[in-house]
Amino acid sequence: MHLLTEKELSLTALHQLWAKHTKIELTDSLWTNVKACRDFLEEKVANSEDSFYGINTGFGSLCDVKIGKEALSELQHNLVRSHAFGTGDLVPQELARLMLLLKIQNLAQGFSGVRPILLQRLIDSYNADLIPVIYQLGSLGASGDLAPLAHLSLPILGEGDVYFEGEFMSSAQALEKLGWQPLALEMKEGLALLNGTQFSLAYGIYSYWKAEKLSLWADSIAAISIDGFGGLLTPFDERLHLIRPHNGQLQTAKNIRTLLADSPLMKAEKEVVQDPYSFRCVPQVHGASKDALQYAKKVLTTELNSVTDNPNIFPETDAILSGGNFHAQPLALTLDFMAMALSELGSISERRLYQLIGGKRGLPAFLTPNSGLHSGLMIGQYTAASIASQNKQLCTPASVDSLVSCNGQEDHVSMAANAGTKLYRLVHNLERLLAIELMAAMQSLEFRTLTSSAAIENCRQAFRQVVPAIEGDRVFAQDLAKAIDFIAEKDSPLAQLINN
Repeated sequence: MHLLTEKELSLTALHQLWAKHTKIELTDSLWTNVKACRDFLEEKVANSEDSFYGINTGFGSLCDVKIGKEALSELQHNLVRSHAFGTGDLVPQELARLMLLLKIQNLAQGFSGVRPILLQRLIDSYNADLIPVIYQLGSLGASGDLAPLAHLSLPILGEGDVYFEGEFMSSAQALEKLGWQPLALEMKEGLALLNGTQFSLAYGIYSYWKAEKLSLWADSIAAISIDGFGGLLTPFDERLHLIRPHNGQLQTAKNIRTLLADSPLMKAEKEVVQDPYSFRCVPQVHGASKDALQYAKKVLTTELNSVTDNPNIFPETDAILSGGNFHAQPLALTLDFMAMALSELGSISERRLYQLIGGKRGLPAFLTPNSGLHSGLMIGQYTAASIASQNKQLCTPASVDSLVSCNGQEDHVSMAANAGTKLYRLVHNLERLLAIELMAAMQSLEFRTLTSSAAIENCRQAFRQVVPAIEGDRVFAQDLAKAIDFIAEKDSPLAQLINN
């Protein structure tokens, strides 16, 4: 059981409890805050004739329509049902589960005015692995991720579909299995559920977790390629980077030096004076991407610990304030930035691959022993090029787009949801690109009489257990699938060195 507290939740801690399916609960102090906020809201509305957006008014451009007290519950039910208008591909179950966890974290801050019983239902659903079926398309990333969060909320009402006990079923069926009754929403609760950035944030956090690992793999695979290509270690000399001390650049150069420090192949005499940029400028390119990821980590951590619904309730200062914390522009810009940073890791990887298969520096064309009769990794570069090109297309920024909605009331939106879903595609593409380079890098070592470093040779031995060396043509798609799984399932040589 993990206790959510008033302390900041880190991305690392979030990953641990999410990845391990750890059950969650709130501390007593958080429950106290949630209850106090709800009590204040109920008293405020009962004793006032004022209009409070979405509590006793319509929504969006209907905000001037006053709703009678007898219809406040129906108003919230209508909101959830009408906004469940998503379409397109389904959100992967693990991301839907992350969305549910993020919504709990958001409402637990105690500024949203929901009843404890509603928040407890969300917690119980998460702990029971009752995962809502959510669609990817429907959010503009401004009024909150409305359509996706509406689908996330439907099971509370006993509507919509869920994944439960390994099956796809209706929410009504799942609730019956659990012995739960649907909940009736009361004032403000539908709005609190639907307003928020949890769809965009889930895609951003998941992509960050994956990118963090792939960044280390990118350095490791680059080091293998450098050694297999017969490259120089000079460009990674610390003195060069201390006079241009970007953190990511310094770290990348150190990573390459660490991996190749004991490589007999690297220490061998070289005839070349300089390497192509894709080898020589790894610290500058990979390092810039690392720095972008550090910026993203800061933004994602802030958003994770923020309140992003509307309006927000402040019992201590007797205020209900309507604002725009649901606007996901901070996320939209960050997710676009991450996409560009990760695309560049893939772009330079494809260029190293191109150099490795070019028949240079004593390596055979396409890294096959009998070029001509056999094509070797020729089409591997085609595949890599197509992926790298698609990644560039996925870098078209979503955050600079905006379409007016809701009769002009919502006249600037962030499109963070689209930024998140294309980032998700891109980070998986990066994994595929790195896997192709890994195949080529490992194959290049087969043609060297000297060995690489101990860490790289250990990785090579493990890799050869799943992807044999190339002696002739075969169906390489099968090798690629195994290489992708290898990267996804194992730590990189660099990560192993750091952990040790």
